This record gives sequence, C-alpha cells and structure tokens, in this order.
Amino acid sequence: MKEKAVENKRIVIALGGNALGKDIEEQKEAVARTARVIVDLVQQGFSIIVTHGNGPQVGLIQNAMDNLTLVQEGCKQVPLPTSVAMSQGYIGIDLQNAIKYEFFRRNIDGKVSTILSQVEVDENDEAFQNPTKPIGRFLTKEEAEKNEANGVRCMEDAGRGYRIAVPSPMPKRIRELETIRTLMNAGHVVITCGGGGIPVVSRAGKLVGMNAVIDKDNVSSLLASQTGADYLVILTAVEKVAVNFGKENQEWLSDLTVEKARECIAQGQFAKGSMLPKVEAAIRFAESGKGRKTLITLLDKASDGITGKTGTLIHV
Repeated sequence: MKEKAVENKRIVIALGGNALGKDIEEQKEAVARTARVIVDLVQQGFSIIVTHGNGPQVGLIQNAMDNLTLVQEGCKQVPLPTSVAMSQGYIGIDLQNAIKYEFFRRNIDGKVSTILSQVEVDENDEAFQNPTKPIGRFLTKEEAEKNEANGVRCMEDAGRGYRIAVPSPMPKRIRELETIRTLMNAGHVVITCGGGGIPVVSRAGKLVGMNAVIDKDNVSSLLASQTGADYLVILTAVEKVAVNFGKENQEWLSDLTVEKARECIAQGQFAKGSMLPKVEAAIRFAESGKGRKTLITLLDKASDGITGKTGTLIHV
C-alpha cells in the first residue's frame, strides 16, 4: 500500500503540540522547524493545508483571563470560544511568517494564508451532557465545589488539582470551507481549524460560540475529506503507532488496515487521551473516499512517511 509522492496531491497536516512548543518563545523556535518540513512537501509538489493543536496556548490565554477577573474588579470572564480565536490568531501568524521566511530563504514564490475558522457542532451532541476536557487554571477543592454548586462542571486532573471541564463535541461543518478551498486552489498553503476550530452552533442563521473544545484530529479528518485530500498526516510524538505500547511485547506498526485498526481499538490497544482519537480520525478519513490514506508519524518523518519509508499508514 506504500507509494511514491505524486505531484498535485493534496495533504492535510495535523500538527501536534510538540510542533509548536509550550510558550511564546518556544513556539518561535518550533515553528521554524515545522516550516522546513512543510516547505519540503511543497517542493515535492504537494498542496498543503495545515491544522494545529492549541492545548498549551489556549491554556495560557484562559489562565491569564481567569486570573484577571480575580485581580481586576468588574472584569468579566472571557468565553472559551474567544480564547480559541485568540490562539488561532497568534499561532497562525507565527506559522505563517515562518513558512513565508522559509519560502524566501529557498527563493520560492510561495503563498501562505491563515484562516480563523468556526466549526459548527450539534447542540444536542451527547458530549454536552458529559464534559470530559479539563481547561483553565487549577482550582482548590473548595473552588471546584463552589463551581459545581453553580452548575459549572469540574474534574480532578491527574492528581494535580481540580479544573473546569468542558464538552468535546464532534465537528459537523467547517463554516469557512469555501474560503479554504479557494485559497488552496489558488496555490496557498492554508493554516486553519486551529485548536479544532472555534466551536459554534447556528441559531436562526446566527453563529453562537459554545463553551467546548473540538478535537483537532477529528476536525482535521473532516477537513481532509471535504477538501478532497489524498492524505491526512497526523503528526505526533512517536514515529509509528504501536500495539502493546510500553510492554515487553510492544510492536510498531507500519501498515494498518481499517479492519485491523478496529480490532486493535476493540482490544483497548490505544490510550483514550492519546492515540485512540488519532486512530479513530484516521479511520474516518480512510473510509471517506477511494484511495485515501492517513499517515501517523513524527514531524521530522513526514516526508519519509509519505514516500513509504516510515510511519504508520492507515487505509481501507
């Protein structure tokens, strides 16, 4: 199932947090390395859309805004969708400038654009009844109990304290899809759907932000299928997907059919907060059209993975 890179094929690249760093200074350094990988693929003839996570970044923003309400009287809390939009903007501009500089450095007349994106979810999604994503600053038990009494769900987070929990609904519609398609068809590298997109619902034609977090890999899978991509490339902290991860009989997988991937999921092979959502998103994209494949690998191995040298390729 492995194949050589072919010109004019389309790739959606989903960047993990390790491609962006943990703070503003680290991000400036990390995006330079990320830009080199992206421009390598552009030079191979691929059309590229880039999505990215925003966990550390939106956390910094939300924490700063929450803390401001504690020290500045009358300051109102900033809604989570607004923080997601802020993170899309500053991550996007750093990525955009790094890619532009890499084009300049290689004397390439390349184009790159960042699109702040809203992603519509279903207001009746069951996730809204079961918030599972911890966000914001750590709370004391007393603060958490006070929030719970006021109807704000909180959860204990890995023994480090309590945090507010928000739902993670499935993405249904990317509202800026036509703009993304137009720019991609015009030869732009497009950066979009950062942090899973700004979660919204449509009420009588008006888009209303929701206090939720959309999984980045889920929206990347949807975006890839709706832009006619040939590959979805999910970049993460490991070179390949493994079964029996961390055990003596650990096995790295180079080739994984959708059928085999589902068997592994049924066996509980993939961690819920880590590899499982990536494999599930990979399956959905692979099944969305003939010849579509998902590659899961490291950032630095993306080019080698596309040409079949490494990574885990998931396909029908």
